[in-house]
Amino acid sequence: MSKDFAEVIELIRKEDPRYESGAYFFVRQALDFTLRRLKSGKRQRSGSHVSGGELLEGIKDFAIEQYGPMAKTLFDTWRVTTCEDFGRIVFHLVDFGVLGKTENDSEEDFRECYTFEEAFEYPFLPPSRLKVIEAENLDTDETETSDDTDETADQESEG
Repeated sequence: MSKDFAEVIELIRKEDPRYESGAYFFVRQALDFTLRRLKSGKRQRSGSHVSGGELLEGIKDFAIEQYGPMAKTLFDTWRVTTCEDFGRIVFHLVDFGVLGKTENDSEEDFRECYTFEEAFEYPFLPPSRLKVIEAENLDTDETETSDDTDETADQESEG
């Protein structure tokens, strides 16, 4: 490709200005970080393909390493608020020939991997606050399970 990365981002943003340029540069850096980590990890890899899930984990780790507790704030300024946003950025880069993909890759790979609160806020909360959040989540899970049980019982009594 003859255009440099910054020029490609300008072209992408003319078509879809949703995300700031910094988000595209960050994804490119996070991909490089992820590839280095995968190649030096326990599972030696010969290829350079990274799955959506692997990239999202790399994005999370790279963001925390680079920006710490400010990562979510930075993503908010780039208008990146979900894993799906990262998927859209990746596929913009695929559409413009910067990144490649296999036939099995899709934007679906970036859905519901983690919430930004869990990934970029929880690691920096004091333990006492985390206990409160965990207790709230347990209460929510129990309520949902109770509701499911009630619905099943109602359906069985109707049948």
